[in-house]
Amino acid sequence: MNFSIFAIVFSTVMTLLTLLISRRFVRKLHFSKKTKLFINIFLAINLLGVAGYMFARYNPTIPNWAYFLLSIPIGVIFVLFIATIFYELSSRILNIIPINEERRTFFKKTLDISSVALAGSVNAKAMYNARHIEIEKVEIKIKNLKQSYNIVQLSDIHIGGLVNKEFISNLVKKVNALNPDIVVITGDMVDTKLDYAKEALDELKNLKSKYGNYFIVGNHEYFHGVVSIIDYVNTLNIKTLENENVYIGEKEKGFFLAGVYDVMGYRIESYKPDLYKALIGTDEYPIVLLAHQPKFIEEVKDVDLVLSGHTHGGQIVPFNFIVKLAQPYIKGLHQHNDYTQIYVNKGTGFWGPPMRLGASSEITNITIIPS
Repeated sequence: MNFSIFAIVFSTVMTLLTLLISRRFVRKLHFSKKTKLFINIFLAINLLGVAGYMFARYNPTIPNWAYFLLSIPIGVIFVLFIATIFYELSSRILNIIPINEERRTFFKKTLDISSVALAGSVNAKAMYNARHIEIEKVEIKIKNLKQSYNIVQLSDIHIGGLVNKEFISNLVKKVNALNPDIVVITGDMVDTKLDYAKEALDELKNLKSKYGNYFIVGNHEYFHGVVSIIDYVNTLNIKTLENENVYIGEKEKGFFLAGVYDVMGYRIESYKPDLYKALIGTDEYPIVLLAHQPKFIEEVKDVDLVLSGHTHGGQIVPFNFIVKLAQPYIKGLHQHNDYTQIYVNKGTGFWGPPMRLGASSEITNITIIPS
């Protein structure tokens, strides 16, 4: 039922955006009627692709080439929506500039061509960004830490569809090249039925780190069987932190790594985050907490550093402004209060269209150092 409601609302929004693009952008172009007709036909086919994507998203039997084609239309609509806003503003400015009509027409045609060309190139760049993961190097000072540690953070990989065995194999090679002391995965690793994710998940057995690999569930794990996912991940040389902690490092020179369930647990009234339980026995040592959604920080006290994900950094602008309505932080390092810092990973994979605009895919290479 929840998916049906989401599908109806999402499809309605996509339809309205497509109509807006057609009426406020395509209709005003100084192109021939035939050319504008072709563009509108493309928009109609693109909208049908959105409907196909809703079917394909959780149907793992769809071949990857078809899934790729069906996932692009969502990103195309958002990028064209941005282009429409840019075009509308530019047109209004052009209309009030005191120049003769012949020159105004010339500039208008130039704007039309450049807007269409820009929309196409931005779509191509957004698809390129999603498949090329950047390594973000961050140095974070921690009070009472006795020595430095190298943490590699992954988040929001979203295994399923285009994020497959090959994607994970390449990701593991990049992580191992960083020689981490620990690897942490802050939720939303699996986004399909477990049986279809196992081939990709098995590649994570090859992760190498000095003190171990750790995982917490995100909201998407609850959609696909949180218990079975936890059980399987625990067989992959990865420890799932379930409202618990582990000591990392040399004796009396290390820190506690804690992890909680996602706040989605509050909604389904099962597998709820329990910070008190997660921090039992952590007195007198620095604490790094894994919590999938940044908004969990409102419940946090006496923790040195929180590592989160969930937001994808907005993934495609202007989504970052929408995400900001629900989350206190979108990406990067923030000093939440005098005691606690938080780092939000922009996501290592992607959700929905294989596109990223204004928020690159990220492997975070964090060095925590004594303050």
